[in-house]
Amino acid sequence: MRHRVKGRKLSRTASHRRATLNALATALFTHKKIKTTVAKAKEARSFAEGLITKAKTDSVANRRYVARFINDKDVVKELFNEIVPAIGERPGGYTRVVKLGRRLGDAAEMALLELVDFAEGVEKTKKVVKEKTVEEKAEIVSEKTEVVTEDKIEDATIVEETTEAESEDKKDDK
Repeated sequence: MRHRVKGRKLSRTASHRRATLNALATALFTHKKIKTTVAKAKEARSFAEGLITKAKTDSVANRRYVARFINDKDVVKELFNEIVPAIGERPGGYTRVVKLGRRLGDAAEMALLELVDFAEGVEKTKKVVKEKTVEEKAEIVSEKTEVVTEDKIEDATIVEETTEAESEDKKDDK
């Protein structure tokens, strides 16, 4: 029976499982999103959210506690100085698991584990780009096409000059 047994074994020993979760949490805080299996993502989510909750209170004891699990000092600083302020007053649910389908090699279910507040930052930048007026987009497109056509003309003349020089060399060789 599984009464009062918490967590997944992930086919690992206790020390290997702890090291895996430490590595996944470090990667999550470094890159803000990671791609892994669904089981690992769900375990890493609960592990990372506990660390984020601990990091919300900035004290020496909490920094040392988090540093026990995150072995990179720069990532610990980033967690306390950048990630926690971005989270703000959110009471929980700092991460999101998005299922991606199955991996080709072994058909394992894959998932994307990401920090929620940092994923929304990407969406906000997309909205700003969409708000540009049609005229601004037309000006940008016309500027790009003018530059490209001038470059192509210059490249074409250089190619023509080299081909003429090569053809003259070939005639001299005959």
